[in-house]
Amino acid sequence: MATGKRAPAGAAVLRGDITKAIRDAVMTELAEVGYGRLSIEAVARRAGVGKTAIYRRWSNKLEMVLEIVSDVAGRSVPLPDTGSFAGDLQLLLMIVGKALQHRIASQIIPDLMAEASRNPQIAETLQKALRTHQQAVGDKLIGQAVARGELPAGTDPDLAVDLLLGPLYWRLAVARTPLPDDYLDKMIVAVTAALKAAN
Repeated sequence: MATGKRAPAGAAVLRGDITKAIRDAVMTELAEVGYGRLSIEAVARRAGVGKTAIYRRWSNKLEMVLEIVSDVAGRSVPLPDTGSFAGDLQLLLMIVGKALQHRIASQIIPDLMAEASRNPQIAETLQKALRTHQQAVGDKLIGQAVARGELPAGTDPDLAVDLLLGPLYWRLAVARTPLPDDYLDKMIVAVTAALKAAN
């Protein structure tokens, strides 16, 4: 008769499926009601767990949201190497555009940005994740373009990422304006010209 291993008496065992259910519930609740109205009770109900399952993992709402949002925001976007700067930008902008238009992300991002203006811990978490992401994108894409001779040496990667992602964020997350079919193509031409002119 096979016997399963048991955890030592008194040890807290945090089941991965329950943690995932809680994380998914937090993201859905954030999208539906925002940070201000999010409650541990509602998250527990949506996840199908008791509040104690949440408190075993996080001591309060802020800690829970910061960890989960930091994890999601910190996930790296696949950085393309298509062989050309225009191709890399096209692929990156399509990936970021889809992410910004995702049903849950399109609700959570503006809410958390607003909350960040009132809560320094949320602001710091978001800024850290975004800085890390921005640096990775800038270093790889601009580095590749400079190495290929498509952009001049000394092209500022931070400025490049601001020029690339700023308009997309503005259109999709702030103004919530759909992108015309040729928008990304026009933006790539404009950004490339601007970066060449800036040196």
